[in-house]
Amino acid sequence: MFLEEFHPGDRVILGNYHFTAEDIITFASAHDPQPFHIDPEAAKRSHFKGLIASGWHTAAIWMRLNVEYMQELAAMRAAKGEAMGRLGPSPGFTNMRWTKPVRPGDVLTYGVEVLEVRRSERRPGWGILHHRGFATNQDNEEIFSFFGKVFVESRG
Repeated sequence: MFLEEFHPGDRVILGNYHFTAEDIITFASAHDPQPFHIDPEAAKRSHFKGLIASGWHTAAIWMRLNVEYMQELAAMRAAKGEAMGRLGPSPGFTNMRWTKPVRPGDVLTYGVEVLEVRRSERRPGWGILHHRGFATNQDNEEIFSFFGKVFVESRG
C-alpha cells in the first residue's frame, strides 16, 4: 500500500497465534532464558505461579504476522497488476507494554491500528505512518501493545 491508502482509524487483524508450552520454552531457551519461561516447575514457584511466554516472544509474533500480512497483500496486489508501496525503516517504537502474562493454551489475536499519516518533510516521496500494534487474548483482554512508526512510500 502507498501512504495515501492509509487513514487514521484503519484497523487490521493480522492473525492469531496459539501459544504452547513447547513454543514458549523453545523461544525463551534461545532468547530469554528466565526460569518462569523455560522451567515449568520453577515457574510454579515464581510470582507468576506457572509458565509464561517471554514478552519478546509475544512481540516477535506480532512482527512475524505483520510481515506475513504485508507479503500476502503484496502478492494479491501483484496478481491484480497493482503496485505496492515500499516500506522504509522504522524510526522506532514507544510505550511497549505487556499488561497480562501469556500462558500455554492462550490464543492471541494480533492487530494494528493507524493513528496518523503524514508526509515526510525531509524525505521526498515518503511519509510516516504512526500506528498502534496490539494483541488480545481469547477473553478479548488486551495483553500487549506499543506505538510504532514506519516510513511508507508515497505516490507523489
